[in-house]
Order: sequence, then structure tokens, then C-alpha cells
Amino acid sequence: MALSDYFTGIQHVGIPSVDLDKTIAFYESLGFKQAGLFHNGANRCAFMSFGNLTIETWEGDPTARKAGAINHISLNTPDVDKAFAAAKQQGLRLVDKEIQSIPSFWEHGIRYFNILGPNEETIEFCQIL
Repeated sequence: MALSDYFTGIQHVGIPSVDLDKTIAFYESLGFKQAGLFHNGANRCAFMSFGNLTIETWEGDPTARKAGAINHISLNTPDVDKAFAAAKQQGLRLVDKEIQSIPSFWEHGIRYFNILGPNEETIEFCQIL
């Protein structure tokens, strides 16, 4: 069971925002389209798409405000349960002890977990339900 059997490619890049409306306007000025706008508790989260690139940007978390400000990369995961089991079996550094969920994203929600890479980068494995 290899983790690479359970993801199909990049799903999105996550960048926290100081001002979500300005961030949306900036990416729209570059030609991105808003693919979704969701609420996660009191905070808003926008998905901005251009071709095969999707950026998730949200308010409410600290921002680095310097180079290296990307919070995470997300890999498209058709079966998050099998991916999670493979990550544990592979001995990867799991951020989450169990699979997380956000029911308010997309039509039926998402399930995901995060690992840390060798440079402390966060890699999310996300299944859109």
C-alpha cells in the first residue's frame, strides 16, 4: 500500500489572507474566477481558479506577509481513508491524529488530513465529497 496510489495530483494551494475581498479582487485581476465562496465558522474561504490551478484563500489565520507565505499544498484524494492508512503505514509525520472534515465546503463537504514534509511544509490530502 503506497500513499501515491491514493492521490491524483494537486488539488489547490492554500494561502491565508489579511483581507479576503482584496485578495479575491487581486486574483480576479489576474484572470482567476471565483470557483466557490464558503464559511468556516465566522471566517470566509474563497477558491480561485485559473486553468488547472486553484488557490484556496481564507481569513482568520495568521499570515506570514513575506516570501514563503503559502500555508499548504493540497493533493486530490479520491479515498482519504485509504490514503490516511497508507500515510500511517509509511510512517509519515502526521499533523492530524484522525481525518478532519468541513461539511460546509462544496456541495457535500470535504475530508482531509495533513502531513509535514522535510522542510516543515504542510501537505494536505483532501477528498471532496
